[in-house]
Amino acid sequence: MDYVYYLSNASLVLRVVERLHRLTQLPLEFVSVIHRIDGWIVRIRLHESVAADTASNFQAFLDEVGGRSTPGYRIRMALWGLETGQTPVDVMRRYQVAVVSHGKPDRYEIEEFRQQFVEGLGYCPETLA
Repeated sequence: MDYVYYLSNASLVLRVVERLHRLTQLPLEFVSVIHRIDGWIVRIRLHESVAADTASNFQAFLDEVGGRSTPGYRIRMALWGLETGQTPVDVMRRYQVAVVSHGKPDRYEIEEFRQQFVEGLGYCPETLA
């Protein structure tokens, strides 16, 4: 099962990552996190063995924090590249996107990206709040 969602800021992305860590009954395959100027794209892939009620509860949570997304060509290709085993650096170079995290959800990678981005800009844009 695939979930592709648009989230407006980093705090919401971190909430999703925290939820994934707490829900041990979710058979997680991988999570991809891409930052865009206007927000975040998060793709969550679960193994097909997930129970229907667990999947629907998780989807309800995602609907609360963000919106389902049908990303454009570049983001779709970047997500596909990550899924097929291309390195995040290769995907970033090829598709000109900011891959923040891929694989096991990692709060540290997201927080580190946010901190470095803010330090480089000298202020905190709304998407990084």
